Amino acid sequence: MKVVILAGGRGSRLSEETNIKPKPMVEIGDVPILWHIMKIYSHYGYNDFVICCGYKGELIKQYFTDYRIRTSDITVNMRDDFIKIHQNIIEPWNVTLADTGLNTNTAGRIMRVRKYLDGEPFMLTYGDGVSDVNINKIVEFHNQNKRVATITAAKPAGRWGAIQISEKQGIVETFQEKDKMNEAWVNSGFAIFEQDLFKYLESEEEQLEKEPYDRLVAEKQIDAYKHYGFWHAMDTVNDRAVLEEYWKSGSAPWKVW
Repeated sequence: MKVVILAGGRGSRLSEETNIKPKPMVEIGDVPILWHIMKIYSHYGYNDFVICCGYKGELIKQYFTDYRIRTSDITVNMRDDFIKIHQNIIEPWNVTLADTGLNTNTAGRIMRVRKYLDGEPFMLTYGDGVSDVNINKIVEFHNQNKRVATITAAKPAGRWGAIQISEKQGIVETFQEKDKMNEAWVNSGFAIFEQDLFKYLESEEEQLEKEPYDRLVAEKQIDAYKHYGFWHAMDTVNDRAVLEEYWKSGSAPWKVW
């Protein structure tokens, strides 16, 4: 299966970084979070990517076109006009970089890359979240249930502790630290779709997570694979700092490769 990565949004809540680069190119440990996401899939043998570019998409294209030179020693023969690459360290990736528009919604971005999916089922994730989820187990779950869509549900730890307050006196009765088990399940991406998904995408103006998902729910055609392990999205500067600390510690949970 090919892996579609939504990488076209503006990332406005991370504007300190995204004023100069798209969110998937914000770095964790000196490499873009997009690279981390692709390494997760590659670990499980999925190396064919379709990246939906939009906002500052030219920087994503430049990253991949320069990848071999960036990751290898090179000799530049300026007299004879050739470049020799030494220690050619390269990923086994086939990467299609598609311009899906500056302000296109998520459903529209998927519709615009349909031509690259060869009429086959495909995976999809967001360009800003990392996890230690086992991709092969999601595939097995999807194939067993035989529905149009499978999303991965996760329970991220809450950002704040929960406080129970007495209704009569306004006194704090309990204070509970952040507890992952008490949080609601959220859509963490890492989805799989059959080609029938396109029957549920009626307009490029739609967000995949709204009208199309509502239609899938109404027809009982969407399943959720429950992931109890690590998942973290990079929505804010604080999120980036948390992920950076994980990476610097040498024990980043999503580093399954």
